[in-house]
Amino acid sequence: MRERIEKALDKVRPMLAADGGNVELVDVTSDGIVKLKLKGSCGCCPMSSMTLKMGIERILKQEVPEIKEVVAL
Repeated sequence: MRERIEKALDKVRPMLAADGGNVELVDVTSDGIVKLKLKGSCGCCPMSSMTLKMGIERILKQEVPEIKEVVAL
């Protein structure tokens, strides 16, 4: 599953990079929780929670339906 998540994150990264940010996959739990770290401009952006839930989580769940939730560390 980790490999499929990384592949899905590669689709998101260009959008984040356009604003000076990036995302790092930290962990995937056995119960389908994906833990990410937002980096660069995304790490301190006041809109990062919306980016995480409405953007990254939505795309990851489309690509990898086993994912239950995406959380930021």
